[in-house]
Amino acid sequence: MVSAFGPARILYSTSRSPAGHTAVDGDSRPARVHVSLEDLLRHSDAVVLTCSLSDKTRHLIRAETLGLMPRGAMLINTARGGCVKQDDVLEALNSGHLAGVGLDVTDPEPLAPDHPLVLHPRCLVLPHVGSATVAAREAMARLAIDNAIAGLLGLDMPAELKF
Repeated sequence: MVSAFGPARILYSTSRSPAGHTAVDGDSRPARVHVSLEDLLRHSDAVVLTCSLSDKTRHLIRAETLGLMPRGAMLINTARGGCVKQDDVLEALNSGHLAGVGLDVTDPEPLAPDHPLVLHPRCLVLPHVGSATVAAREAMARLAIDNAIAGLLGLDMPAELKF
């Protein structure tokens, strides 16, 4: 779906992967180009946030970082609600700096039905259902079953949480 927008294949990651930029589908452009977060935001008409929540990513998207984005940009958060400072997002929507926002996650979750982001005409808030595809749910169920069987048999679990 994203390919319809002709993305420039820019990537920002806190855990930078090694070089190995490959063309995709005969396209001569690199498959990914690593840039700083600031450069990514300055040059992105749409940002999709998919990171985990940590001390590094709490309020990663806030007034300062939103201000780096081009006027009229779109923000989509499928990561964790705490990665986005929602009051700053609301302000950016109200000022027209952001053209639209999609939130699959919020903080708190769920937002109250009368929350300004829920009511905003250019904000789509979903009830954290980004993984609610049949394939994703079947894979989660299979993993849970595999873990349960391995645990009952005294074997290493395929997806054991280690604390």
